[in-house]
Amino acid sequence: MEQRLSIVTLGTSDLGRATAFWEAMGLERKGKYGGVAFFQLNGVALAIYPFEKLAEDCGLPGGVPAGGVTIAYNTRSEAEVDAVLAEAVAAGGKLQVAAHKAFWGGYSGYFLDPDGHPWEVAYNPFFELGLDGEVILPA
Repeated sequence: MEQRLSIVTLGTSDLGRATAFWEAMGLERKGKYGGVAFFQLNGVALAIYPFEKLAEDCGLPGGVPAGGVTIAYNTRSEAEVDAVLAEAVAAGGKLQVAAHKAFWGGYSGYFLDPDGHPWEVAYNPFFELGLDGEVILPA
């Protein structure tokens, strides 16, 4: 696993309100992806996603992830998703959601770190990764 963070996802009870807040703070929303808002930061993306959808995606139905936050590590291939998930489990993490073809067109799975924080490991064919692993959102 390379030393990087790709996306920090914040849970919200009101996607429209949360999106308007971040836009008012000067962040520019990138693309339109239905039920999630993405903002490009310096090398990392910020995502805003409804609490219940976030919990469901993490395999924690009925429960909001610790602090309503998940962390994503994007990869360059589906095989790398599998390898990073295996590495996390070997290091003491818990496989929470096995890697699978995701409804949004990519490939992802989740592990929980030893403190229970959900990490998504994803291959997203729609998001470019720079040479240093920086996630680059499309316009």
